[in-house]
Amino acid sequence: MFKVFGPSVGTEKSTHPVTFCKISLGRRHVQYSLLFFGGLIAFAIRASLSVAIVAMVSDHPPDPDIKTYPNWTNKDVILSSFFWGYALLQVPAGFICYKYGPKYFLGVSFSIASVLTLLAPLMAEKMGSSGIMISRIIQGLSQGFLYPSTHSIMSKWTPLPERSRALSFVYSAGTLGPTIGMPIAGMICGSRYGWPMVFYSFGTIGLLWSFTFLWLCHNSPQEDPGISKVEQKYLKQQIHGDSGGKRLPVPWRSLFTSIPFWAIVIANSGNNFGFLTLLAEIPSFMEGVLKYNIEQNSFLSALPFLASFVIALFLSPISDSLIVRKKLSIEASRKIFNCLGTYIPAVALIVLSFINPEMKSLAVLLLVIAVGINAAVLVGFNANHIDIAPNFAGILMGFSNGAGQVAAIIGPLLVQVIVTDQSDPSQWRIVFIIAASMFISTSTFFLIFASGDIQRWNGGGESTTTKGIALTSYKYVRVEKAVNIEAESEE
Repeated sequence: MFKVFGPSVGTEKSTHPVTFCKISLGRRHVQYSLLFFGGLIAFAIRASLSVAIVAMVSDHPPDPDIKTYPNWTNKDVILSSFFWGYALLQVPAGFICYKYGPKYFLGVSFSIASVLTLLAPLMAEKMGSSGIMISRIIQGLSQGFLYPSTHSIMSKWTPLPERSRALSFVYSAGTLGPTIGMPIAGMICGSRYGWPMVFYSFGTIGLLWSFTFLWLCHNSPQEDPGISKVEQKYLKQQIHGDSGGKRLPVPWRSLFTSIPFWAIVIANSGNNFGFLTLLAEIPSFMEGVLKYNIEQNSFLSALPFLASFVIALFLSPISDSLIVRKKLSIEASRKIFNCLGTYIPAVALIVLSFINPEMKSLAVLLLVIAVGINAAVLVGFNANHIDIAPNFAGILMGFSNGAGQVAAIIGPLLVQVIVTDQSDPSQWRIVFIIAASMFISTSTFFLIFASGDIQRWNGGGESTTTKGIALTSYKYVRVEKAVNIEAESEE
């Protein structure tokens, strides 16, 4: 056990040392937890339709009173419709979060998405598949604030020595959400409550999170009245390139002519094409080619995303340790982990496209590898926004994730065109090879052109490296040093 300084333990501004499993819990961890659970619920809502749609178009519901729509032939278009709205609002959301702060925009927009989830069964009954598409488009618009807001908040709350771990924890919700959401959706769909209860349950949980987030979230340490002076000082020291709360003018020309920025955009696009196509289409592949029923399907479809969550939590401290101990530069770490997260899945998908469909266990294993190892990109391109421009991280995320969502729209629509017979492995082979090609080509661009340095246009007049920075892990700050920091801040 190490004695650590616990800024939020005991009283609002405690100055007493505590021992707590080598981890100093602070107000920043409240923000991480809020954002993690928000992402978890958002992705559970998003992924649950991939399972629910199978039940919605079934001829044989578990209860004859449950209405289904077997005449719907536009399943992949419905799955794609979420991203139409989601992609549209990414860039404006990034700018809005930068200018006005993300807290209220994310909280209110999330509540709107949750209400639309609750209304989905009614809209299906009254308007058919068009009703579900309208619901999903508006949900997508509302969730468009999720990633720009998250990155904007994290850029103000995440010190460099724990950046990989914090970002991986928060964004691993994107893989844990399907892991939880898909099996639950499968169980509900197979029960007497049927597919409508999927939307009622997840919509209610989403509303509860929105109220909690609006109560506890703060845009930055400066806005949090309960943060200790020690933690505030630590964050100020370790978040390099911070503008100190000032609103700097957005350097649009420099941003759009920045090669490291475009490396992130291209990496995000290729990764989203591959990952989100798999997220939407794995249940259909499981049913059509591997012949699993809906309950088996939902559990096995979630398994790759569970692997992704576990791998993200395993790799992120390795990345932080390599950077803090100066075994790797930030740039080298981001590039190595990004390649691991894309090249290995690409190989797995290529092998998957050529195996015999009767080899079900191997097919599932390859899907687990393809989706699981992809978690490494969370400490690759995904963390790189804050590395190169912490002052504009939300705006950068808005642009790069917006481009990524356009790629995500194309994926399911491409499947609709290519896979005319869902039981035909040769048609799925084309889909998997295209996804693998996108993983490899875009990650290679990132490998060549990405940077780990804070860019000149972030503010401050010149680019910054971490070579001269004393990286201090907060959990090893001794009590005497913490008290000195507080005394210093009071002066």
